[in-house]
Order: sequence, then structure tokens, then C-alpha cells
Amino acid sequence: MHRWSKLFVPTLREAPSDAEVASHKFLLRAGYIRQLGAGIYNYLPLGQRSLNKIIGIVREEMDRIGQEFFLPALNPREAWEASGRWTGMGENMFRLKDRKGAELCLAMTHEEIMTEIARKELRSYKQLPQIWYQIQTKFRDEPRPKSGLLRVRQFTMKDSYSFDIDAAGLDKSFDLHDAVYRTIFTRCGLKFVAVDADSGAMGGTKSQEFMVYTDAGEDLIASCPVCGYAANTEKATSILEVVTEMEATGDGMPELVSTPGMASIADVATFFKISAASDIKCVAYMALLRGVKGKPDAWHGVAAFLRGDHQVNETKLQGLIGAAELRTMNGEELEQFLHGPAGFLGPVGLTPAAKPLAGGLTVVIDRTLEGRKNMVAGANKLDYHLRNVTAGRDFSWTISGDIRTVNEGEACPTPGCDGRLIVGKAVEIGHIFKLGYKYTEAMGAKVLDPNGKEVTPIMGSYGIGIERILTAAIEQSNDANGFWLPANIAPFAVVVTVTNVTDTLLRDTGEKLAADLEAAGIDVLLDDRDERAGVKFKDADLIGIPYRVNVGKKTAEGKVEVVNRAVPGSVDVEIHELVIHLKALLQDA
Repeated sequence: MHRWSKLFVPTLREAPSDAEVASHKFLLRAGYIRQLGAGIYNYLPLGQRSLNKIIGIVREEMDRIGQEFFLPALNPREAWEASGRWTGMGENMFRLKDRKGAELCLAMTHEEIMTEIARKELRSYKQLPQIWYQIQTKFRDEPRPKSGLLRVRQFTMKDSYSFDIDAAGLDKSFDLHDAVYRTIFTRCGLKFVAVDADSGAMGGTKSQEFMVYTDAGEDLIASCPVCGYAANTEKATSILEVVTEMEATGDGMPELVSTPGMASIADVATFFKISAASDIKCVAYMALLRGVKGKPDAWHGVAAFLRGDHQVNETKLQGLIGAAELRTMNGEELEQFLHGPAGFLGPVGLTPAAKPLAGGLTVVIDRTLEGRKNMVAGANKLDYHLRNVTAGRDFSWTISGDIRTVNEGEACPTPGCDGRLIVGKAVEIGHIFKLGYKYTEAMGAKVLDPNGKEVTPIMGSYGIGIERILTAAIEQSNDANGFWLPANIAPFAVVVTVTNVTDTLLRDTGEKLAADLEAAGIDVLLDDRDERAGVKFKDADLIGIPYRVNVGKKTAEGKVEVVNRAVPGSVDVEIHELVIHLKALLQDA
């Protein structure tokens, strides 16, 4: 039996000033974690108990579809060179050298290592499909660690990898993970949504994130309350209202207009008496193209154009042009590539590169500009704009595509749906990808098909952030006094609080009740501390235990008080019925 008097639970009255989101504050105050360095945390007993329970659920469900591995966190450079990600991961990867000068890294993920095993060990289609997983520490040199366990440099991940003979097999592996993930998150008590997402540095085609809505999240999710459409804004689309084009002036050709000091979209729209939707915005970037086959990395100029009322989605833009990184152009680069100053940049007169990042200036337009006419754009000249600008006639581009972020209230893209999108913050707790042949081809993995021909297996990659399940659960269930976790992942399901340990009847009753609950298979904590009842109640409210049994004045009447942390108030329960009562509560939770 666990006794509070013997347990290390270093609670705090106040959270440190740098703790901003609820989960960070309460993980510190409840004694779950302590910070060791930027983005590096010690997990204390309560925190580790919760994480172990989460891991237990994940392992139990993953064992239904896959086999568990444990791979080294320390990886040689050669494995990552084979896939091209040694340089592709950039500064996010921790790199080091051993005493002999060999280069290694701390793994952020294990596609390369799993593929290396498959390359060496799998020989025939008869050995497929394979689903291999591990639960292990990962490392990321996060440039801005913050929000407690939400953005860290060391974390625990369940990562799994599927190998199939063909796309139909990959579909099945993907669907198996989808179903298992839903079961895992449901068992962990999370209210989650599955959304379309960008594959990012992992590559591949279909990508789906599992998200929990919370203001602490850094992801934005667009969803439709009518049809259920949901996507990360890095992937989301919408249907726009038709814009009424402006009437041309003069001969209808681009006309230079003096606009002194009018560098903002709002100023330009007011001056020309137009909607921002009829103004062309320019956002100028430098894009990094990773070198391949011995070529060095190179930065290229990129000019992105879209409607004035829209915002560039850099993830979409990065994916469209194949860039490893983006950064904003400085003044010298603006002059070099666009020959104009910030606030007065436009597409007319530019010479677009033939292909994205192929030298010169890559000109990208959002597809909403195609077919537009009589718009206003910067003239690439200080204090001047052009009007009567028509796409295709007055300027051309390297590539067009969806590079904008959807806005709340825009029409749902689902055919036949008349809903409007809602945009909210969310935390990612899981992500599943169809990787395709990216790693197996790069690393030369082959098996024999039924005809004896060598073919390349197709892969999937699937991740769950263990700490993120804990933080998401806290974010969705907290108040001013603390938080409450689902019983499946709480450090203890029930705390038996003896309100006065100097009272023999109360102390003996609490001991017996805790023993009875433990014998019934309920994870129980006995608060046997010699503290005031109010102090014990406040501590219990703080540390995330979902149910509290108060052994107090009504004990003489054969009753105890049961508090459900998630709802106000309490209920009196006969002592002899307590085990049955709590088992029913836990079963229904």
C-alpha cells in the first residue's frame, strides 16, 4: 500500500513565473516534474507513475498489431547519410563525435534504423507484412523550449514502422494504426480529433494527426461542425466567396500611382477604395535547398504572392517548392532579387525562374490569384503602386498552388456541405504517415515477390508522444485548484484521506478501506499524514487523483464521503459499499 507520509510529493503553492500554460504550472506544482535545463525535465514519482500507465496502455494495444523492439538512441552518421537526412534535419539534430572522431547523432526518430534492419533481414514477400514498434527516448535540439513538456529537447515516443509488399498492404497497416490509436487515446480519457496533416520532414503521402483542442496548443486546426471535416491549417483548404473585380481605369493597362508612405495593406486598400482581396500581397523569402550527391546547400530567393486579406502558410509554401527551410529576406536581398523596398513589392517586371529553386528568383502565386484582373500591386519602387494589374497578362510565375492559411468562417471544402470552418488551437498527441518508398529505396531494401522478382517494400511510420498524452489530459481537465486525470493514467485512482490521524477510529478505518480497495485491484493512495484536513483536501485536489474518500466525522455512522474531482460536491457512501461504489465509478469513467 502506498502511504502519502512515505511518498516523495514535493508540491508547490505557486508555479514558477515562467510557467505559462496550465499543464506546465500543475506538473510543477503537483510535484510530477522538475526542470534540469532548457527543455530537459526530471520525472518525479507521481509523474513517472502516470507515464508508466500511459506506456502500459500503449504497449498493450500496440502488441495487438505489432512486435516491440528497442533501438539505440545513439546512431552513426552513415545510417542517416543513406537516407539524406543527416543534413536534411539541420540544426534540430544533436550531433557528436566519439573519441575516434566518428560522427554520431542522438536519434529524433528511427526510420533509418528500422529500414536498415529490414534491408538486412527481410528476404521474401512471405515475411511481410511487418509492424515493428518501440517506446524510447528521442532527442530534438528545440530552438525555443517552452510550455513544460509540450516543447522539449528530450521526450518519450512510441514510434512504429510498417513494411508491406504493396500499397494495398500499406493501406491495411495504416488503418490498423488508425484504429489502435483511437483505442489508446480513448483509454487514456482524451477528447481527440483526427485531422489531415502535412508529412513534414518524414516525407510520404497520406498524413493524419490526432489532436486535442486546447489554448496551450501551437497547432491550428480548421474543422467543420456540420460534416466533421478537420485538418491542420498546414493542410486545410476552404471555398472562397467570389470576388467582384474592380473596373479598369484609363486604357486598362498597369498604371503607376504615387502612394507615399502607404506600405501596409490597410493603407493601400483605403487609398484605392478597394477590398484587401483586390490587393496583391508579397512576402519575400530565402529558401534553403539541401545539397545532394556532393553538392553544397544553397539559398534561393522566393517571392510569394497572394491576396492582401490572406496569410502565407509557410509549411504549404515550403512543401510546394521543396525547400528545407525558409527565412525572411533582408533589405539587401530584397534589392538583389526584387529590386524594390519592403511594402512596395509586386510581381510586375519580375523574371521568374523556370523551376522552383533552380537559380534566379522563384515566383510563387497562390492559386486564388489565377484569373484575377484589375488588381493593385506594389511597383517595386518606393512610394509607388500599380493598378489594373492582371495575372497572366502583366506577370508570370514559376509555380502556383495553395500557399495560404484558411480563415475562420470560410466555407467548408467538403462537396455538398454548407458548413463554415472553425479554427482553434490544439496539441498533437499522435501522427501517422504513409511513407511510401522514400527510405526503402534510398537504403536499398529489397524482397522477392511471388514471381521471384526483387521489389522494394513500402513503408509507413507512426508516432505517439507519451508525455503529450499526460499534458493534453491536464489541459482538458483542470481548474483553479489543480487538475484531475482519467483513472487509467492517474498516478493513483483513489486517495483515502484520513481527516484526523490521531483519532483511532478514523485511522483504523482509513487503513482498512485502503487495504480493501487495494485487494479489489484499485490503485489507492492512503493519506496518513498528520496534517489538517484542509491541507490534505487542497493537496488531493492539486495532484490529479480523480476520486477522494474522506474518512471523517460520519465514520461513526458507518459512512464516508466520496468526492469525484471532476464534478462539484460529494456523496455519502456506506462503508461496506465503498468498494462496489468506486468500482462502478471507475468502470463508467
